[in-house]
Amino acid sequence: MIDAEGFRANVGIVICNTQGQVFWAKRYGQHSWQYPQGGIDDGETPEQAMFRELHEEVGLRPEDVEIISVTKHWLRYKLPKRLIRKDSNPVCIGQKQKWFLLRLTCREEDVNLAVTTHPEFDNWRWVSYWYPVRQVVSFKRDVYRRVMKEFASHAMPFRASGGRQHRRKR
Repeated sequence: MIDAEGFRANVGIVICNTQGQVFWAKRYGQHSWQYPQGGIDDGETPEQAMFRELHEEVGLRPEDVEIISVTKHWLRYKLPKRLIRKDSNPVCIGQKQKWFLLRLTCREEDVNLAVTTHPEFDNWRWVSYWYPVRQVVSFKRDVYRRVMKEFASHAMPFRASGGRQHRRKR
């Protein structure tokens, strides 16, 4: 769903563990890392889209997580000109996103990046809460900063100081 301004409706997903770390995923066959995210289909609510994307990208089901918070407003970013497909109709110039903060309630071994035949990610790891803001591709950085600031007070009970980053390959 692309709105009149050219922004595609999308959901973003931040998954926390009980140590206050967040799920950070490597895009399939690339060197870039990001949070799970995906488009909202016609007739789908943001929450329905989030659960669909959670399963498609991470292999988790609604019973594997608890929704802690949702961003109050839609957050937007524009795509760099080199990524805009000018031949598409309508032209998508960026994303408008509702973000969800989830707490993992299942075992981390239940994460499965290969649920679909075309996986989005080929690796993941737990990272410190603010790490993604510094590491995400530059055009998403402001949205990530705003999301993490909004979720910070809700994530506090799950945050721990320090802690190693743990890698998980699937």
